[in-house]
Amino acid sequence: MFWLKGTDTLRTRFDRRDFLLGAGSLSLASNAVAEPAVNETPDELQVRVENNSVPELCAEKDNIELDFISPRLRHMQIQAVHPSYINTIVSDRWAPDWSSCDLSHDPKFFAQARRRTFWETPEFWMTGYTFPSFWRPNDVSIRVGDTVEKGFHLIQLWMWHRERAEEIMVFYPPDGYWRIRPLPFEDMRWTAYGSSFLVGPVETQERPIVAFEEIIFEPDTRSFILKFKRGGQARVVIKNIDQDRLTLDVGFSDAMPGGRPFAALRSMYAMQTMSDAAIVAWRSKRGKGWEEAPVIRFPGASATEVWVGRHLPSRHNLSAPDMVFSKFEGEAAKER
Repeated sequence: MFWLKGTDTLRTRFDRRDFLLGAGSLSLASNAVAEPAVNETPDELQVRVENNSVPELCAEKDNIELDFISPRLRHMQIQAVHPSYINTIVSDRWAPDWSSCDLSHDPKFFAQARRRTFWETPEFWMTGYTFPSFWRPNDVSIRVGDTVEKGFHLIQLWMWHRERAEEIMVFYPPDGYWRIRPLPFEDMRWTAYGSSFLVGPVETQERPIVAFEEIIFEPDTRSFILKFKRGGQARVVIKNIDQDRLTLDVGFSDAMPGGRPFAALRSMYAMQTMSDAAIVAWRSKRGKGWEEAPVIRFPGASATEVWVGRHLPSRHNLSAPDMVFSKFEGEAAKER
């Protein structure tokens, strides 16, 4: 296993797990991010959310899987939002718990370990890591301007905030997993990552993945262009980041090939107080309010907005953010 300094991203053989605008926030859109609204909007698209989660004792294995499906979807928003109890945290918890875990059957591919910062500005920089071993080959190209890198297992995006470095995003090119988090809440020095998500045609190769042909980062717009091996592409834009939430706008060029999910949330749940995600809340297009269910028993739903998080503090990644999937839109969003 390898602990990466400056991040809580622990990698094992199978683990996943304003610009500075005065107030220390990044905003790439003219409008502030609004709180989720219960009232529907005319162009709101309802998507199918399927629960493929399974019970699990190991607290370091992603057993939660929520798949988002719609052939009409072309645009959505993903947010990481500090949990409701964030202001009550006195002593944070983020140490892994390997009890009840069996790592013996995970595949691994070997490589020469390395670390390289391959793009930077005074406000942001991007660092790549290659691990001595990983569960999938590390053959995806990462392009930033004229710089092309290949062979990284993990990419970190850092931001300078309050006179120190803050890691706001990590993603794994070999299997397509992403993690995001807001800037630390108020005077906290640090907060944890929690649930992961996938963007693109989700398929299962031993576990859910998205296979990339290439990933391009455009510094001027803070955008990632994801070119999928299955065909088509997506643009992921960092729309806003502050001490409350990080917001991504995601646009797709086409429907997902073969009717595959366009996104998936992956997380862990052993019990409510040992989880990164414990509750699912959702609203439908004609619903009069939000519905809720324990994540492990969530029946699936057709929804216009989905929140996944925790009401109670957990012994696992206590400060990790809740995740919100919303603003599902169809073909018209491509014209933006």
